[in-house]
Amino acid sequence: MNPRGSSPTITAVRHSLESPQLASVLTQLALGVAFSASLLRDLIGLPGLRGAVFALVVIAALSLVARRRTLGWHGLLPLSILIFVAWCALSIAWSGYTVLSLVGVGAQLTWAFLAIYIALVRDTIQILRATGNVLRVLLGVSLGLEVLSGLLLDMPFRFLGIEGNIASLGPIQGIFGSRNALGLIALVAAVTFSIELRSRSVTRNVGIASLVLTGVMLLLTRSPVIVVVALFVAIAALALYWLRRTRVEIRWRLQLGLAGATVVVGVIALVARSRILALLNAGSEFEVRYTLWREMWRLTGLHPLEGWGWVGTWPQSVTPYGWLDFVTKHNQTSGLNAFIDVYLQVGLVGFILFLALVTLAFVRSWLLASNKRPLVYVWPALIVVILLVISTAESTVLTGFGWMLLVVCAVKAAQGMSWRTALARHPHQNHDHD
Repeated sequence: MNPRGSSPTITAVRHSLESPQLASVLTQLALGVAFSASLLRDLIGLPGLRGAVFALVVIAALSLVARRRTLGWHGLLPLSILIFVAWCALSIAWSGYTVLSLVGVGAQLTWAFLAIYIALVRDTIQILRATGNVLRVLLGVSLGLEVLSGLLLDMPFRFLGIEGNIASLGPIQGIFGSRNALGLIALVAAVTFSIELRSRSVTRNVGIASLVLTGVMLLLTRSPVIVVVALFVAIAALALYWLRRTRVEIRWRLQLGLAGATVVVGVIALVARSRILALLNAGSEFEVRYTLWREMWRLTGLHPLEGWGWVGTWPQSVTPYGWLDFVTKHNQTSGLNAFIDVYLQVGLVGFILFLALVTLAFVRSWLLASNKRPLVYVWPALIVVILLVISTAESTVLTGFGWMLLVVCAVKAAQGMSWRTALARHPHQNHDHD
């Protein structure tokens, strides 16, 4: 029966906006646009991409309004996300490029909103399946275009950035703009497909075929950065496997041991960083990175607390980014290190807030993965590990799909381990034993 005063059309629209089918489709569309942003920008231009994202935001906002009475809002947004985004927005006030900062903050808020929508209306297993469906298609398209370019037609598709190097076994980048971006997305896919297969979310044949596709794409990127990230992810996966099979009463000791071992390895890596970087150096790539980081570090000293102002993806037309292009003799779209990038854009305050955000996301998701029986809880933890490790060599986590994945994982982890949710559920807990 229709509510009093509501027409059948309005009621039908409201039911559509509340439907799980719309939430499922919108989740896959948002993930698809985020992961294929480079392809869409090449095909329909930046205005077209922005129009597509804006349409998703409008529909998601209407869907949230329609669902507002059925959603649990306690502990929805981690304060770490809210404060970091607020500081980035505040940096518009002192930015020397106000319009570009407005655009950057707008993009940051847009992807964060879509991530929050996904985390709020879909369970983790549903997000896992949606991610798997999207990445199977996009990786398949990437491989198909690389084969078409490098083997069948023997000609590059320069408008997509595809050079046709598959005949020489790479490096390839597919539809994602760079080999490191392809490698990162393939790692996310590898984790997703593995958990899908283990949890029987897909058939065995689909799961195995998906993992083979991912393995081929990873090998063909020929990226030293991705090799290192994959190694860390494998170690993290083994650690979680060990923890999840350890008795609950002694699990905390193993957690402390793993934390201590991580600190020791980190210190060793810091001391031996020159030798490690030399081993990973591929041609002049590291020299460019080192020059860039050194100059970025010098520039942070000019605005140490507040930074230069948030922009997200770097513009080339304003200071200091044009200067950094000149120094490195390359067109840079990011700082190739998320932590130094954040420091440059929003200063020491922003750096501390970002560090708090990623640390809380990691700790919460890791503890949930260690202590919750369903295998799906492992997915956010390993995705955060991927994003943290890649952040030492790329700034992907600050924009686009990287930022979206971080916010999704942070929100889902906070829903599982939020102190505000605990207080809301047990408001008188502190007085029970008075």
